[in-house]
Amino acid sequence: METDKSIIIEESPHTGKITIRIPPFWPEEPELWFAQIEGQFELCRIGSDHERYIHALSKIEPKQAKEVKDIIINPPSSRKYEALKEALIQRLTDSQEYRIRQLLETEEMGDRKLSQFLRHLATLAGTTVSEKLLRTLGLGRLPAQTQAILATRGEDNLNSVAEQADRIHEIGSKTAVLATTGPQPTSPREESLEELRKQIAALTTKVERMTSAWEKNRSRSRSRNRLRGRRHNQICYYHRRFGIKAHKCEKPCQFVINDKSAENPQGSQ
Repeated sequence: METDKSIIIEESPHTGKITIRIPPFWPEEPELWFAQIEGQFELCRIGSDHERYIHALSKIEPKQAKEVKDIIINPPSSRKYEALKEALIQRLTDSQEYRIRQLLETEEMGDRKLSQFLRHLATLAGTTVSEKLLRTLGLGRLPAQTQAILATRGEDNLNSVAEQADRIHEIGSKTAVLATTGPQPTSPREESLEELRKQIAALTTKVERMTSAWEKNRSRSRSRNRLRGRRHNQICYYHRRFGIKAHKCEKPCQFVINDKSAENPQGSQ
């Protein structure tokens, strides 16, 4: 007989019918557990939704049963097994990722490169961690300037982003060393690093200028709208309505007759 983590299939010597004994539920890997028992369902020709539901439900511990209490108490009329499976996988996975996030958020990056730090986080988690979570935790430890640069590569995979961050880290470290040791003869590699540093600085400056220009244009637009509104309110009703053909005027009124007004009167009384 195999261990508790194995699915055991036995054949009755009297009836020849294959029976199945399913191991305890595995809350750390619910998706893997369901994949294992579904293989055995196929082998034992258990296709009934109700039978699959009962087999799975019989192995769920009380702690995990609380996560799907709504489904157990009021199961759907059809696809009960699939509903139980989907709910357990989603809810236990979300809960596990939350615990992992709490653990990893206390870790400090120190002087490690991003790629080294990501490997460290994955090792601490001890299970499969989503790339999205690793990206959020890893990039959140980087300096603001580096984050701004890497934000332009949002569609790249995590490994590519980590390699770019490593190069930026290397440039920063090299710059700090040169600043403390004074001028040194430059090698082709150092020249390449210096060129990359300049490109990064230029990109950062460009982003800052674009942001500043956008804010200024927005401010000018609001100012023009306010000025246009004030001028409109300083002209009386008759001149606003009939322009230079108005026969009446209410003071104070700052309507001024110019060539443009004469050529394009606003209306006739």
